[in-house]
Amino acid sequence: MTGAGTGTPGGPAPVRVLVVEDEPVAAEAHRAYVERTAGFTAVAVAGTGAAALDALSRTAVDLVLLDLHLPDASGLELCRRIRAAGADVDVLAVTSARELATVRAAAVHGVVGYLLKPFTYPALRDRLEAYAAYRAQLRAGGEAAGQAEIDRVLGAVRPSRSAPLPKGMGRETLDAVVAAVRRAPGVSAAETAELIGASRITARRYLEYLAETGLVDRVPRYGGAGRPELEYRWR
Repeated sequence: MTGAGTGTPGGPAPVRVLVVEDEPVAAEAHRAYVERTAGFTAVAVAGTGAAALDALSRTAVDLVLLDLHLPDASGLELCRRIRAAGADVDVLAVTSARELATVRAAAVHGVVGYLLKPFTYPALRDRLEAYAAYRAQLRAGGEAAGQAEIDRVLGAVRPSRSAPLPKGMGRETLDAVVAAVRRAPGVSAAETAELIGASRITARRYLEYLAETGLVDRVPRYGGAGRPELEYRWR
């Protein structure tokens, strides 16, 4: 029986993944997600670009799960250095970077997938399974029968469906909340609700989800009488 993080006995070895993420809670979550996915194993975790390059020099890696915001280098610069070093690895970006210029630059540097934070385990699992199918097709060798087969192989690494969110949450509302938080130095649930045209309860649920995934910080806001109100700030 195949288990998460293992290959089938006598079958292909698991895909070896290097997790590059500077936020410890997110790094541990990504490592655990990789280990939960059949056919994959997390061989190392790095919190900086320098640590990632060191891990690549010491450990056999097939896929880098890369945050594009690192304390000592941008993820795109790290991609350049990986390519310059001749490392035979693929890169899957897992990031909060939404700028289309960054998405384009990632594609130019050969990133095989781009998963926007915040995401759930099923979202990453779908990307990993798509990558495994893509990798298996390329490793089969031979020649493509025609354009349709080439399109199928290249399309395999990018699932067409949207990344799933927790039950009851919608991508459009989440994007609106993210935009509201990123535009301000700090917002409360009530202020966010007004900005996006939703109830305070709905706004708070999305803000708490962003806090739990490590994308925003909760900070007490003192002012009037009574308990301080929570303010949410983009990390």
